[in-house]
Amino acid sequence: MTQDHLDTTIFGEPPPEEPRRRRRQRQKRSTGRSLLTIILAVVLVGGATVMAFTILKPIVSSITGGGGSEGEDFAGPGDGEVAVTVKQGDSGESIATTLKSAGVVKSRTAYLDASAADPELSAKIQAGTYTLKKGMKALDAFTLLADPANRSGPRLTIPEGLWASEIIPRLSKATGVPVANYEAALKDTTALGLPESAKGKVEGYLFPSSYEFDKGTPAASQLKAMVAMTLAELKKAGVQPDDYARILTVASIVEGEVNGDADRAKVARVIENRLDDPNGPTIGRLQMDSTVHYIEQKRGRAGTSNEARNSNSPYNTYKVTGLPPGPINSPGAASIEAAANPAEGPWFYFVAVNPTTGETKFAVTQAEHDVNVQEFNQWCAANKDKC
Repeated sequence: MTQDHLDTTIFGEPPPEEPRRRRRQRQKRSTGRSLLTIILAVVLVGGATVMAFTILKPIVSSITGGGGSEGEDFAGPGDGEVAVTVKQGDSGESIATTLKSAGVVKSRTAYLDASAADPELSAKIQAGTYTLKKGMKALDAFTLLADPANRSGPRLTIPEGLWASEIIPRLSKATGVPVANYEAALKDTTALGLPESAKGKVEGYLFPSSYEFDKGTPAASQLKAMVAMTLAELKKAGVQPDDYARILTVASIVEGEVNGDADRAKVARVIENRLDDPNGPTIGRLQMDSTVHYIEQKRGRAGTSNEARNSNSPYNTYKVTGLPPGPINSPGAASIEAAANPAEGPWFYFVAVNPTTGETKFAVTQAEHDVNVQEFNQWCAANKDKC
């Protein structure tokens, strides 16, 4: 071994194999320290997360309405009674909050899970008031709300043939809205959706039907809904907008004169025959008792008095030729259909020979009609309190 070689071996750089081993050892130590750092960081962050979740969960739950029991459910069936109101436009979230606040369900999540399982049924939940129990199973509460038959809110039925002066008080009594509010709403007929042909008068346009107006529903909203239903029935019967006023007026007379569905189209034909033939036996006069009753605003008796038939009102069809200025009541769908599609026939006369049963007889000539009137007079003689 030369001196040069000895110096290089003892005092010089190590052989190539040595640095490679040391580098590997340093890398292993470095990797180990890095992994340990990451693990410690994860543990610290995870611990902070758990702690934050534990602290914040009650706060978040209270804000979202879940209390401390989101995802939990009552076993049911529940007890007692609680009235729950679903408002128009309420979302599933809103309904869930209402139910939890009322103590019906244990958590919002339980109800939302039940409704999400059947979105089609959930979409059928209607506005109204429902009687439920406290402590119900969420699925049971959802099933009850989804059945409209379970609504227990105020249901108002407006029968056919009422005058507006009779309808308004009924609406007020059922909804708690003062009559004055309706009277104020009637001054803005455009907002109610009345057609121009109504000439600002709501008579005849408040459709007779069953309604479920929530307590406090604005008077204008109620009236607008009723007007909309009348217009819908006119369209359904194939009536064009230009004929709305005329057909509705004829329909109201039919409604006021008829006590049975079978005769409506025939009465409508009598009206049209008289209007179409001003030189006919009635010289274009309708001579309908219902229009005189409207003038008097009196009900309960068949026929009219001589004094009433001498009224100078434009609604007195015994003196005025043609139709009255507008409808005389709120006709139903059957009368609107009859007015839009009268029966075919030559009749100029009709009379209810038995107002109790509604039996009505039709005639072409005055002589035939006189015989039928005698039958009516006989009924009146036996029922003096009704004539």
